[in-house]
Amino acid sequence: MKLYSLSVLYKGSTKANLLKAAYDLSSFSFFQRSSLQEFMTFTSALIVERSALGSRASVKEQEYLCHVYVRNDNLGGVVIADSEYPSRVCFTLLDKVLDEFSRQVNSVDWPSGSPATIQYTALDSHLAKYQNPREADAMTKVQAELDETKIILHNTMESLLERGEKLDDLVQKSEHLGNQSKAFYKTARKQNSCCEIM
Repeated sequence: MKLYSLSVLYKGSTKANLLKAAYDLSSFSFFQRSSLQEFMTFTSALIVERSALGSRASVKEQEYLCHVYVRNDNLGGVVIADSEYPSRVCFTLLDKVLDEFSRQVNSVDWPSGSPATIQYTALDSHLAKYQNPREADAMTKVQAELDETKIILHNTMESLLERGEKLDDLVQKSEHLGNQSKAFYKTARKQNSCCEIM
């Protein structure tokens, strides 16, 4: 799971204007990075231009997914990730970034802004933080912990069943238990086992 690009754009009447972007292209060859960055910028702008105000969408391009959110105030965000990265986490990231961006950057600067003139520096840290969706997103983290607990629970149940089977053998072999105690254990064991459907 990998995030490659996080962009904030302004959707103008005819074209989208890139305001700020962050990229993580370390998994690509050094000589491909500038071309890939240009292509991701172009794709992000094109997707924002073609998206309606107040909409969210995920667009598949080869093995990548481009997640876009364009708000009603013409501010848009695009995350480019691999197809394994959870969509819900991408939209959570876009919500967070666009809210933070709109609080820190005056909306008067959006139509004419550029990456050089916009003073917003949090994109790189958000891109780095969200590389691991389990750590960045609370819901994904809780789901992972639940899955882990479920695995531990299954292992514990299996070990208890093994222990229960061995307990039967121990009761039979025990010299310290009288016949009445052994009969009581067998009756209790039968009563506690699953019921048959009649």
